[in-house]
Amino acid sequence: MFDQDTLPKGLRREHRTKAGVWALIHVLEGRLRYRTLDPPSETVLTPEKPGIIQPEQPHEVEPLGSMRMFVEFYAVEDPPAA
Repeated sequence: MFDQDTLPKGLRREHRTKAGVWALIHVLEGRLRYRTLDPPSETVLTPEKPGIIQPEQPHEVEPLGSMRMFVEFYAVEDPPAA
């Protein structure tokens, strides 16, 4: 669980999951900007709108004010469609 103050710097800059690992970003309170870098896109995540991280996809996140979030990781061959 992270908030706007405890979100690690490593998640705020480009990073990626390993091959075969995908994840769901869950925002519990507030808003979080989720950027994928290849292909480029930007989405604002909220409690009603989680984010999907595809395996090996470069991405970064940015808190938009006060927020609380966590990431749920999965290791499977076929992640859900974005």
